Amino acid sequence: MTPLPLKRVSIICDPSAEEHVAALLEEIGAEGHMTVPVRGIDPLTAGTDAETTKLQIETTLDSSRADTLLHRLQSDLLTASSSIAAYESDVPEEEAACSHVTTAEEQARLTPDEVLQQFKDGNRRFRSGQTTRRNHPEQVRKSAVGQYPKAVVLSCLDSRVPVEDVFDQGIGDVFVARVAGNLVNEDILGSMEFACKVAGAKMILVMGHQHCGAISANPLYVRHVARNNVRHALSQIRTQSPILKEMEDKKEIKIVGAFYRLTDGTLEFIE
Repeated sequence: MTPLPLKRVSIICDPSAEEHVAALLEEIGAEGHMTVPVRGIDPLTAGTDAETTKLQIETTLDSSRADTLLHRLQSDLLTASSSIAAYESDVPEEEAACSHVTTAEEQARLTPDEVLQQFKDGNRRFRSGQTTRRNHPEQVRKSAVGQYPKAVVLSCLDSRVPVEDVFDQGIGDVFVARVAGNLVNEDILGSMEFACKVAGAKMILVMGHQHCGAISANPLYVRHVARNNVRHALSQIRTQSPILKEMEDKKEIKIVGAFYRLTDGTLEFIE
């Protein structure tokens, strides 16, 4: 099903009407709005220099809800007051793309199991070609003030395994460590400890992959070794980092593995 186009609805009103507008936005399911004060000339004092402070309230909705909002504004508020105006406009394509970045509050609310499910759901979107369309320049600007990733992924160096794309995650969502053969070493462990203990990531995921160039043998043997290499990495994380082992035991983080198939983008999760 093709999603409905987005519309921006702008409402100019007296401060006294703000509560009524906010209640109407909540009623029709608007997920958020922006309110800013504006200066203007009141029609009743036109021809004088008297200015009045008004509010401009903007919200972005699908076209169906935008029509509903304008209709309700007309029937509930506009006919009762000449000091309210409302109009809609198209949302530029780049603004319609997702520009959300994970916040500290959102990261704190996430559980390790929820993060794992988000990654599984993201991989399904990746495989089906329904990945989230993102406004990367805006995400870059928003994430510049701080980062609150959901997980840390240890991946192979292989250029055919684009980590954020494979899980349909955006800028600021994932710490990514890459090394040939997705091997665990002291530097990688230290980075994982920082990601989880200091920066709040809720999951460690070690991802091996099909046709790994770090292993030279027949395909079936490569597949076997690659999977066992992931299991070995998980064991190393638990035995060589008391910090991460304790966090896992307390269910503060989840430590899992995955095997990625280059031929179709599917993931086999290994716990």
